[in-house]
Amino acid sequence: MIQQNKDHLDTLQEIRKMMERSSRFISLSGLSGIGAGLSALVGATLVYLYLETIPFRRMPSYYVINSNYENWGIGYRSFFILIAALVLVFALSSGVYFTTRAAQNQQQKIWDALTKRLLINLAIPLVAGGIFCLGLLFHGLAGLIAPATLIFYGLALINASKYTLNDIRYLGISEIVLGLFGTFFLGYGLDLWAIGFGVVHIIYGVSMYYKYESN
Repeated sequence: MIQQNKDHLDTLQEIRKMMERSSRFISLSGLSGIGAGLSALVGATLVYLYLETIPFRRMPSYYVINSNYENWGIGYRSFFILIAALVLVFALSSGVYFTTRAAQNQQQKIWDALTKRLLINLAIPLVAGGIFCLGLLFHGLAGLIAPATLIFYGLALINASKYTLNDIRYLGISEIVLGLFGTFFLGYGLDLWAIGFGVVHIIYGVSMYYKYESN
């Protein structure tokens, strides 16, 4: 009788896993979060060096209003776009690599209708946020870019969380809170950006790895 009940429980757990795989993308890897966090911290370090400042030292006022700021022979608009592009490329590369590996280990398809829905819901706020940030940069409002990226990224994660693990939702909320805080303390936007995209991502990645992948 005990063995029969155990078999029933095993069957129910297997059915539950199958239903979860069909309705949610569960192959996200914690290592991709760690990779994204490290990429963000490297990018933030380069920006600190470019602006000749240190973490948690309030940015000078010219950072917000001076559209002619230049260092290392490159204007701040071009530099910020370059750093953002590099961070994005490295973060996406690590995400694709580790997520693909996790999907293969779980024998789950990496590209199907569920993945498309996940990416579409993730992309809509990200694209809107990217265009919004370009507008801020165009008008010389560089101090608002870091908070805006956090807010739109958080919205993208929450929007996509219904197609993947619930942990993503909590990560998104954390990013939005940091972004909103940064809109009131513009001089610390870069610090909050480094915390949100760097430190929080690494903490999230480590947590995800030990929760879902270490066994």
